[in-house]
Amino acid sequence: MEKTFSQWKKQCLNKLDLSKKGSVDADIGHVVSLLNSREEYFTTSSCSGRVILLDGAPESSDVQKQNCVWLFVSHQKCTSDDLVSGLARSSGDAVLKFEPFVLHVQCRRLEDAQLMHSVAINSGFRNSGLTVSKTGKIISAVRSTHGLEVPLSHEGKLLVEHEYIHFLAQIANEKMEENLRRIHRFYQNLQSALPTEKLQRLQIPDPPVSQELQDPPHRLETEKEKNKTTVYKRRRKREQHQRTDCCHGDGSSSQVPDLDDCLDLFT
Repeated sequence: MEKTFSQWKKQCLNKLDLSKKGSVDADIGHVVSLLNSREEYFTTSSCSGRVILLDGAPESSDVQKQNCVWLFVSHQKCTSDDLVSGLARSSGDAVLKFEPFVLHVQCRRLEDAQLMHSVAINSGFRNSGLTVSKTGKIISAVRSTHGLEVPLSHEGKLLVEHEYIHFLAQIANEKMEENLRRIHRFYQNLQSALPTEKLQRLQIPDPPVSQELQDPPHRLETEKEKNKTTVYKRRRKREQHQRTDCCHGDGSSSQVPDLDDCLDLFT
């Protein structure tokens, strides 16, 4: 499974971006980079959040969304003039949407996905979840529920006043601001959680302070000479012992270094 995950990650990160935009959104570039730099994760799809004005055929279903015309799309704030300009080109049923940040992350192990899920929930992404496919792929989805969807025209005819369009633009921008705050909170929580989780999993102790930074040079020389003498004494003692006794096996233990000598290689 470890090898398979590495292969999946390499294939995913090397393939072309087939989204309409063709690249990672600027507001989440740091999040994607952080996750892809970790051995436990890689991102499969993402969107920083966007305001969209779609024009679809009357009574179109979700299955026919690919036939919709994008009258306006922005990953930043919008203005009422942006929406009015887009609606002027509508010939079907125009709908204004705000779609919040979404991120799909493939995880190496289930505990990695559980960590991702916990960070997402604590950052305000209450609709997040995780799934395991039949092929063993573990996917963590970071999602939010503060979306917006409002119909504005029917068969090309505007259904609302311009004042209401201005109001909707303000609502969409407020949701975008909250969306960016949640992304920032998610990134901060992720930064804090990933190193801690890594240290706990591998049980890596704090590195000791180098003795060379604490001891004066003359003491270091004395310690080195003492170590050399100790190594020589242990080696002489072992050679004398090997003449009278033998380790388990065929008696060729003289070819295998003693444990003390192995440790001495690092002194």
